[in-house]
Amino acid sequence: MNNIEHLIRLANRIGAFFEAMPDRAEGLEGIANHIQKFWEPRMRAALLNFLESSPDGKAAGAALSDIARTAILQNKERLRPRAQA
Repeated sequence: MNNIEHLIRLANRIGAFFEAMPDRAEGLEGIANHIQKFWEPRMRAALLNFLESSPDGKAAGAALSDIARTAILQNKERLRPRAQA
């Protein structure tokens, strides 16, 4: 398994947890908040770069769930790590 497949699996686990929420908007926000707070900047950058090159969220051995992909794409500006000065 390569790094992006691992990140996809992690994002899908987070997505599965928040997908159970009755309010989809709240679930999407929860996914984005979790990734922003707990993922290292390089992990977030790798996932965002992957989505730029593969907007469907599919890699050779894994695919982002719909809710995880939607949450990441809707919040990509806030998830993108800031450049270090």
